[in-house]
Amino acid sequence: MKLRVFLSLSFAAGATVLHAADRKLVMIAGPVSHPPLMHEFRAGSILLQKRLERVPGLKTVLVTNGWPTRRVDGKQVDDNSVFDGADAIFIYSDGGPKHPAVQGNRLEVLRALVNRGVSLGMAHYAVEVVAGPAGDAWKEWIGGHYENEFSCNPIWDADYKQLPVHPITRGVKPFKTNDEWYFNMRFRDGKAGVKDILVATPSDAVRDGPYVHPKGPYPHIQAATGRPETMMWAIERRDGGRGLGFTGGHFHLNWQNDDQRRLMLNALVWLAKLEVPPGGVKSARVTDEEAYQNLDEKKQPAPRPPAAKKAK
Repeated sequence: MKLRVFLSLSFAAGATVLHAADRKLVMIAGPVSHPPLMHEFRAGSILLQKRLERVPGLKTVLVTNGWPTRRVDGKQVDDNSVFDGADAIFIYSDGGPKHPAVQGNRLEVLRALVNRGVSLGMAHYAVEVVAGPAGDAWKEWIGGHYENEFSCNPIWDADYKQLPVHPITRGVKPFKTNDEWYFNMRFRDGKAGVKDILVATPSDAVRDGPYVHPKGPYPHIQAATGRPETMMWAIERRDGGRGLGFTGGHFHLNWQNDDQRRLMLNALVWLAKLEVPPGGVKSARVTDEEAYQNLDEKKQPAPRPPAAKKAK
């Protein structure tokens, strides 16, 4: 895999150098996946990183195409030096048994980082790992995970009518987006320490499926009719680090939703253990032109937005 690292330095007014107090956030965007405008991990991460550049005290490092690697003697090997001095790690990628963080000894690399208080966040498919050692780690480190055929992944309109009081929700208004919103996570026992951030109630039609894969329906999902479900959550760990899970992010153009985007920006600042501004992170809107930048090269070209009509 080719390593591409984008460094963005945030400067306080009048500052020209980074200070020791700056927080370092490592963002890992997964390799090419899915059809155009879906799982655009690189393009979505770039949009978010660009809007974090002016957050005082935050330094971001964006690694694209999966886990950081470098070439040694003609071979690609892991380059874990990217995590040196990291305060938080955020992974937006595919998951399951091919999750980039569970290959080789990477789970142990993460364990060592978490043990020294590094925060960890996962978005969309990256919340899914296989039950067992990886699932237990996710429950410990971020509070829970998607478990195949226990959790489900329908595409539906989640209507977040109320938001809790939390730094992550500052400046965010209730919103509704159509996405592959996973639910019925495998949380810690009793959901201990898990703070719900996004909660909505799927209709019976959503519970009846079809889900994206496997199509279902699953009887235990249908049996929970009328139950509110958690689609984003946060934890404060005993080691001093923080954990975050966000199940949306399947459709790239949802980053044009001002509230969903601000919610994620707030979450990343919070994950890095910085103070989220009272009105949330300032976030310039994402134009159609910007949304179609940095898309992965896929077999089918992404459909272009209709040209704006000229005023008469």
